[in-house]
Amino acid sequence: DLYVQIIIKEHDIFEREGDDLHEDLPLSFATAALGGEVSVPTMDTETRITIPEGTQSGKVLRLRGKGVPNLRTGQKGDLYVHVYVETPVNLSAKQKKLLKEFDETLQENAGKHSPRNQGFMDKMKRFFES
Repeated sequence: DLYVQIIIKEHDIFEREGDDLHEDLPLSFATAALGGEVSVPTMDTETRITIPEGTQSGKVLRLRGKGVPNLRTGQKGDLYVHVYVETPVNLSAKQKKLLKEFDETLQENAGKHSPRNQGFMDKMKRFFES
């Protein structure tokens, strides 16, 4: 008798789901707010993707044909890039002051600048009115 045991090691970047791959992409607050181009690793190489202006944490970007080839058909799956916005840490006094000033300008018209927060506040209002 022959027994074969296959152990698949987890990858540092990619998580496989069938022929599709998933990866997390940390973004700075500025890049998420202003948009821009960033490099993301793929199975073959690095690729540049465009981050839309106003990208929210949790958004998933799909790169067609950048996944794993199917053994039967040879067609490649997709790569799903999960965006998460990193909150800065260890800010200097100047950075804190600038962020406070920036936040004050956002509060002037909060609904326009915080779509998820506005929706949450509307839900809370309806909950307590019931």
